[in-house]
Amino acid sequence: MITTTTPGIDGRQIVEYKGIVVGEAILGANVFRDLFAGITDIIGGRSGAYEQELGRARETALQEMQDRARDIGGTAVVGVDLDYEVINNMLMVSASGTAVVLA
Repeated sequence: MITTTTPGIDGRQIVEYKGIVVGEAILGANVFRDLFAGITDIIGGRSGAYEQELGRARETALQEMQDRARDIGGTAVVGVDLDYEVINNMLMVSASGTAVVLA
């Protein structure tokens, strides 16, 4: 499924707007504690383990959003926005966009 941050897709016509779709993933407090307790791969202030966990959360949120778009008949998602929020020591990754049908 084409997923883009742009409002349209070059060379493709949007023939129907299906609605807003959202996907979320939450990393619990234990993830932070476990990651920081056992981090041995910090080089230059970056943690590969932490970045990998964030990447998995982002991919989960995007996949959920695409699944919801597919469920309502969308063939692509445009105007995608990724947000990261900390709520009660948990990190939430949220992906939102507009499900559309392409010609």
